[in-house]
Amino acid sequence: MLIAEVSEKFELSQDTLRYYERIGLIPRVNRTNSGIRDYTEEDCRWVEFIKCMRGVGLPVETLIDYVRLFQQGEETLETRKELLIEQHKQLLSRMADMQKVLERLEGKIERYDQIIGGTDRQITGFSPVFSPKVRGNKD
Repeated sequence: MLIAEVSEKFELSQDTLRYYERIGLIPRVNRTNSGIRDYTEEDCRWVEFIKCMRGVGLPVETLIDYVRLFQQGEETLETRKELLIEQHKQLLSRMADMQKVLERLEGKIERYDQIIGGTDRQITGFSPVFSPKVRGNKD
């Protein structure tokens, strides 16, 4: 599969794909006799995996380490597993933080609905910053 096809399939620019290969985020892609990248299904699985992991914020450096470990073979199975477990823990922590922010935003939106809808016209003390759960304010 040509780089243009992979780019379209995974909605990544061709420059991004070249960059991922250059820094080791995806293993080196085979070239045709004329030097054109020829992505295999395995290459595409790597692109999909990296896009997925980057999409949720896993660090580039960690993913490069993972790819290098994978290329070293089965003797790195435990190390790869540990790396993924650590990233899993960090992702869960970020998700918990995001859930708190989401709840805060929902509270703020609800408060604006009350004010705009006329069910609560008391704007005195209305703070654009603090949420009721954080400061005990009405907003």
